[in-house]
Amino acid sequence: MTASRIVALGHHQPPKILSNDDLSAVVDTDDEWIRSRVGIRTRHIAEDETLVDLAVGAAQKALANAGTTPDQIDLVAVATCTAVERSPNTAAAVAARLGIPTPAAYELNTACSGFSYALATADHAIRAGAATRALVVGVERMSDIIDWTDRTTCVIFGDGAGAAVLEAVPDERAGIGPVVWGSEPEKGEAVAISGWKPVISQQGQTVFRWATTQVAPLARRACEKAGIDPSELRGFVAHQANLRIIDAIAGKLGLAEDAVVARDVVDSGNTSAASIPLALSKLVERGELHSGDPVLLFGFGGGLAYAGQVVRCP
Repeated sequence: MTASRIVALGHHQPPKILSNDDLSAVVDTDDEWIRSRVGIRTRHIAEDETLVDLAVGAAQKALANAGTTPDQIDLVAVATCTAVERSPNTAAAVAARLGIPTPAAYELNTACSGFSYALATADHAIRAGAATRALVVGVERMSDIIDWTDRTTCVIFGDGAGAAVLEAVPDERAGIGPVVWGSEPEKGEAVAISGWKPVISQQGQTVFRWATTQVAPLARRACEKAGIDPSELRGFVAHQANLRIIDAIAGKLGLAEDAVVARDVVDSGNTSAASIPLALSKLVERGELHSGDPVLLFGFGGGLAYAGQVVRCP
């Protein structure tokens, strides 16, 4: 039997940092109001970099960390909800820029849960023998779809990318657990990106109530499918939606006291599909998580789609 594991991670954020004080100069808000509601202090905003530029930056770092050359990659999956071009898709554009010669290349959009969806589909492809090494990227330019006059949304989002390199391994060395995924389509409009010139909107209280009551049981199910108790996890990386949501979910999981909980939302804002790989890559780079550590990933949000799995750190 063949399985897959993550062999390396990488992340990239644009250099421009927008603070809460910067936002207070253009919209009716202030630092205390923002931090008390969502916990965000700063976010990165792309200026000259395109969506593909952000993805390539994270992918190059992941490939370098893996010691993998572009010609060794045979599948590229990119999760995003902010792509501008319909064709070629973002994955194909990223592959072209990196010089990956003949990969299967697809773009996936489940918004905030996109990276966990893309990771699962790449893992499934490797398990099925359809790929041997995959590049999985979560990337967003959320600043493209923000209404900068709407203080309920413009204070939340940021831009960035995170990437993972996967490789085939024997089943006993599997590093990506079974996925738990699904959606609640009847609540899909609670977070929406709509219109010909798309703008993001959300029903904040609806999302908050759903996330803080429904996500923890789903996350525990991902642990059960991986054969691990939440108390054995070394880390928990949820979608970086809102610090209050992250802490509420973490508090219900029964994590060990010394387990690492990602709180990158404080410095990066909500980067949708990029938030999980971005936060995970930073934790590994800083040495807060170590090789082989079991970490629960769980994405949720746009469309009220969700997905999560337990992975082993590279």
